[in-house]
Amino acid sequence: MVKPRILIIEDEKLIRWSLRQRFSEEGYQVDDAENATEGLDKLSRATYDLVMLDYKLPDLSGLDVLRRIREDDQDIVVLIMTAYSSVENAVEAMRLGAYDYVSKPFKMDALMLTVNKALETTRLKREVRDLRSQMQKKFGFDRILGRCPIMLKLFELMRDVAASGASTIFLRGESGTGKDLVAKSIHYNSDRASRPFMNITCTAITESLLESELFGHERGAFTDAKALKKGLLELADGGTVFLDEVGDMPPSLQAKLLRFLEEKTFRRVGGVSDIEVDVRVIAATNRDINKLLEEGKFREDLYYRLNIIPIDLPPLRDRGDDIIMLAEYYVDIFAREFKRDVRSLSPPAVEKLMSYTWPGNVRELRNIIERSVLLCKQPTIGPDDLVLGRGGPEHQSYSIDLPPGGISLQTVEEQLVRQALAQTGDNQTKAAKLLHLSRDQLRYRMERYGLLK
Repeated sequence: MVKPRILIIEDEKLIRWSLRQRFSEEGYQVDDAENATEGLDKLSRATYDLVMLDYKLPDLSGLDVLRRIREDDQDIVVLIMTAYSSVENAVEAMRLGAYDYVSKPFKMDALMLTVNKALETTRLKREVRDLRSQMQKKFGFDRILGRCPIMLKLFELMRDVAASGASTIFLRGESGTGKDLVAKSIHYNSDRASRPFMNITCTAITESLLESELFGHERGAFTDAKALKKGLLELADGGTVFLDEVGDMPPSLQAKLLRFLEEKTFRRVGGVSDIEVDVRVIAATNRDINKLLEEGKFREDLYYRLNIIPIDLPPLRDRGDDIIMLAEYYVDIFAREFKRDVRSLSPPAVEKLMSYTWPGNVRELRNIIERSVLLCKQPTIGPDDLVLGRGGPEHQSYSIDLPPGGISLQTVEEQLVRQALAQTGDNQTKAAKLLHLSRDQLRYRMERYGLLK
């Protein structure tokens, strides 16, 4: 374990020596400087966990040095030492970011308690900073795979929204399109990244428990409320709350959520006082929100409040060659994870993936590739290794008479594409709909058969 490193900036030699001796006995690494210039030079050449800074130095004041330190390092903890204690000096030092203010002469044991607490503060700050950096890398916009035009537009919108002051964002898309990943990417690439990201799925728990999880409860609010509990909105103050499947939220809670979004205040269950917090709410649903509105299952006023910045996530079937890019990415990931000698997808396997409609979207693709990598006995995944789902009109059984001499499957497919185009007057969108394909999937086949004009 690396020992904490302390810098003492003090013009009195005896005090420097005393502090150096005690800190060394405690196992700390210690450097010292007799003036501000020397101290700032050492700070520029090394990283310290704590600075013991004299208020009155021969060349600069301690406050001037503190200002310089804060310009370069917001995490380092600074303890001001002075024989000229005053309320004004203490207030100014704390305003500039000093951790504490200690008066000379000081009792060494009491000082060591303060030093140990200060070093713990430094450690926690740096842990938070490192964790934030890790999360930004993990959920960076470049970590979401996609290069089709619709995804590039989505990335641009996500960057704009993350940098904005928007307090509500509404993610809409089918199950498996990555709404949770988008929510985390927006949070960890915003100025709220150092604050909490809290999420809850509105369908996973009962109405009463959901209310308690969101707003918290007071002790004695109900039978099992034996202690005060803070809710997610309160715990996430300064950060983000992700409400997944908000379309399934009970009507009574919809009203309370609307009040919070409008007033930025709420009451714990059983509470009588309002609590004010600053959180960004990202709501998501895979339901047909317009249908819910028509059926009266979702409040119109809440919808309009959430829908200030809507973000629509495209289904996988509309992402064209992204399907293969994602499949190849997951082949590589799972081959390394399971230590399998599986390297690629065969052309027939690629064709099979491209012809499927992906009702489960990226989540389904990931699961199918994971299974294929585990069970494939060859370096290349073939079409028989891909067990695709069943269901929906695209998988209904139709009777087609097979000629006695057989026929190429590609020929049948080409003829169907030609017929669909002919029936729709070469309208690719309508032809794709007839064949239960996305427009990109249709264009893939048209290009294959030389039908693109």
